[in-house]
Amino acid sequence: MATPSPSSSRKLLGRLSLPERRFVADALRAETVGGVLLLVAAVAALIWANTPALTHSYTAVRDFHIGPGSLGLDLSIQHWAADGLLAIFFFVAGIELKRELVAGDLREPKAAALPVIAALCGMAVPALVYALVTTLGNGSMDGWAVPTATDIAFALAVLAVIGTSLPSALRAFLLTLAVVDDLFAILIIAVFFTHEIDFLALGGAVVGLVLFWFLLRRNVRGWYVYVPLALVVWGLMYNSGVHATIAGVAMGLMLRCTRKDGEHHSPGEHIEHVIRPVSAGLAVPLFALFSAGVSLSDEAIGQVFTRPETLGVVLGLVVGKTVGIFGGTWLAARFTRAELNEDLAWPDVFAVASLAGIGFTVSLLIGELAFAGDAVLTDEVKAAVLSGSLIAAVLACVLLKLRDRRYRALTEAEERDEDLDGIPDIYEEHNPEYHLRMARIYENKAAEHRRKAEAAAAGPAEAPPGSRTEGNRPA
Repeated sequence: MATPSPSSSRKLLGRLSLPERRFVADALRAETVGGVLLLVAAVAALIWANTPALTHSYTAVRDFHIGPGSLGLDLSIQHWAADGLLAIFFFVAGIELKRELVAGDLREPKAAALPVIAALCGMAVPALVYALVTTLGNGSMDGWAVPTATDIAFALAVLAVIGTSLPSALRAFLLTLAVVDDLFAILIIAVFFTHEIDFLALGGAVVGLVLFWFLLRRNVRGWYVYVPLALVVWGLMYNSGVHATIAGVAMGLMLRCTRKDGEHHSPGEHIEHVIRPVSAGLAVPLFALFSAGVSLSDEAIGQVFTRPETLGVVLGLVVGKTVGIFGGTWLAARFTRAELNEDLAWPDVFAVASLAGIGFTVSLLIGELAFAGDAVLTDEVKAAVLSGSLIAAVLACVLLKLRDRRYRALTEAEERDEDLDGIPDIYEEHNPEYHLRMARIYENKAAEHRRKAEAAAAGPAEAPPGSRTEGNRPA
């Protein structure tokens, strides 16, 4: 009988189980496509807002109001994008979080410790960096939460653009980090950016959420039931003073993400599969289009690196995120006595930590909430988010490219399937049937080569009519 491995030999960033690897691959594939669209939308917003002939039209469209004023929903296009469309993004985030808690890495305390500690440190250190910079520069502390968020879609878009393929363990680490990051960003928005509460509207939203939960538990089906109910809950949550995206998170967390006998997908997985393209392909890019259009004049860019609030955001993303996540991971390994996966090295963790410094969607949202009364500072903070994310992306690209050859070798090994059974060979190393299949494959190949060798030794066969030989090949 094999002796169980001691806890001290537990691997850090070890190989994923096959189901988890497949889920991560599917999730990151969708996030990558959404990230590219997000990148395109951000560039389009900057061009639209900074082209002299088009600047006025961008402002006019962004500030155009639409919606029923009698329901308190006469909002600008930008406001609809931030409070309405991002509720879809947070709905998907809620489903991802629920799945991680009940079926993913976060369901086991030991496995959850690493990403949770890394994510917490990756949020705390940027906030401390911002606080230090603004304190020394006599700036406003209101933006402390801006550099705490990671944008997984934008980070994956950067990977897609530079053509770097991370091993699945690092990709899963990055994805889980982002899920935990989203959870704490949601808590920050709910706790620190809720000022006045309309308890009647909030009570109505809670009643709507209870009804939503009850219908799910009764297995009531039909989008025509849930979509109108979700819109009512969202409207009540908005009018309550609590940020409306919280309604999306709450409904996402209520979905069942575990499979029953006979189910290929849980309801949560099915709905996430349906809604994710709407979130990644429409909601988030439109939010970026109407939030990322900030001035990039020499004066505005100069303000980013001279004003304490904006400098705090840049340093928080570039330095705080990298130091926080890398330091949190090292501490988790140090105190749990976990050994780093032998295929990876600590510079790999540092590179991924720097990649997490790309903060976009949630950072822009928090920037709008933190400086809602100061339009000029809001735009400057947005410019700081863009600048910090760009610097973090460039730094991560350099670090990841240094190890690109190693990453490609690891990825090829993870995906190799020589027996063509649909399961990567690396997951069948301890399966006797796999080795017997491979033995038959190599025996057949060996027999074929022996036949070819015997035919070659017997001399060249007579060339068929009309074939070309070496002698009559045209020059």
